[in-house]
Amino acid sequence: MKLLALDSATEACSAALLRDDTISERFEIIGRGHAERLLPMADALLREAGITIGEVDAIAFGRGPGGFTGLRIAAGIAQGLAAGARLPVVPVSNLAAIALAAARSTGATRILACLDARMGEVYWAAYEMRDGMPFALTDERLAKPDGVMPPTPGPWQGAGHGFGAHPALAERLGKRLAGLDASLLPRASDIARLGAVELAAGRTVAAPRALPVYLRNDVVHRR
Repeated sequence: MKLLALDSATEACSAALLRDDTISERFEIIGRGHAERLLPMADALLREAGITIGEVDAIAFGRGPGGFTGLRIAAGIAQGLAAGARLPVVPVSNLAAIALAAARSTGATRILACLDARMGEVYWAAYEMRDGMPFALTDERLAKPDGVMPPTPGPWQGAGHGFGAHPALAERLGKRLAGLDASLLPRASDIARLGAVELAAGRTVAAPRALPVYLRNDVVHRR
C-alpha cells in the first residue's frame, strides 16, 4: 500500500508517505504559510521515494476540526492531486490523529483529545483504543473549555494543544486525567496510519467529496 497524507489543520504543516510498513514525513511548525509549504513537502517525499503521484493508492488529509484556512489548504491540495491522478481520498479526523499519537507515546487506552479552536473555545472528543486504533466514544465537539467532560470518570490521557491554550481545563478535570501532553499537534504520519485502515476497509471518497469538517458555523470572525 502507498498512501500520501497531508495536514495543515493547525500551526503545524506536514506531509507523509506510507509505503507498506514504512512512513517518511516532513513536519514543520510554521504558524502561517501552509499553502506555500505543503505541496513542496509532498513533492519532496515522492521524489525521495522514486515514485509519482500516479503510483500512490490514495491520498489522505486531515479533514478537521481545525483552522478554517488550514483545512481548506489541505483539502484543496488533496482534491487537486486526487482529481489529476484519479485517486480516491481518505478524510481523517485530526482529533483521532491526536489520540493515536498520544496512545502510541504513552500506552494510554483512553484519550481525551483537545485542540485550541481560538475565540475562547476548543475542539474535543474522547477515544478508546481498540485493536491499536482510536474508537470515538463521543462526537467531535466545539465547546468552551468548561464544557469539556469525558464520558466516564477516568483515568484519561489528555492530549492536544487545547490544554496548553486553556490551562484551567486540566485543573478542572483534576484526577480524571492520568497524564497530559499539552503541546501535541496533529501530524501527517498519524493521518497516514489512520488513512491506511480506512483505505483497506474501502472507506474512501471521490475527490469532489473530500471536504473539511469545520464544526464552527461562524467561520468568519468579525472584529
